[in-house]
Amino acid sequence: MATERKDRGFGHEKHGSSDYGQGASHAASAVAETAKGVADTAKDMMSGAADKAKDLASAAAQKAGQAASFVGDKAEQATAAVGSGMKSLASTIREKTPDSGMLGAATSAVANTLESGGRFLEEEGLSGIADDVTGMIRRNPIPAVLVALGVGFLIARATRS
Repeated sequence: MATERKDRGFGHEKHGSSDYGQGASHAASAVAETAKGVADTAKDMMSGAADKAKDLASAAAQKAGQAASFVGDKAEQATAAVGSGMKSLASTIREKTPDSGMLGAATSAVANTLESGGRFLEEEGLSGIADDVTGMIRRNPIPAVLVALGVGFLIARATRS
C-alpha cells in the first residue's frame, strides 16, 4: 500500500509537474507576445518621431528659404532706392551749380557719374554688381588677388589696434 501511495503521489507529482510546465510555457509565450507588442509599439513610435522630425526639418528649410528670399528682395529694393537717390542728387547738383567754367565742368562730371551709377543700381541691382565684380576678377585675376591681400591686410591692422 505504501507503494501505491508513492505511485499515486509520484503520478500526482508528475501530473503537477506537467501542469507547471504548461503554465510556464503559456507564461513565457504571453511574455514573448507582450514583449513583441511593446517592441512593435516602440518601433511605430520611433517611425512616427522620425517622420515628425523630417517634417519639421522640411518646414524649417522652407521657412529659411522664404526668409532668405525676403531679405534678398529687400536688399534689391534698397539698392534701387540708393540708385534713385543718386540720380536725384545728380539732378540737384546740376540745378545748384554753375554751368560754365572750371567749377561747372567738375560738377557736371560728378553729376554725370552719379546719374550713371544711380541708373546702373536701379536697373541691375546687387546681382548686376556681383556679375560685374566676377567678370572683372576673371579678366584680371592677379590684380584682384593683390587688391584682396591689401584689403585683408588693412582690415587686420584696423581690427588689431
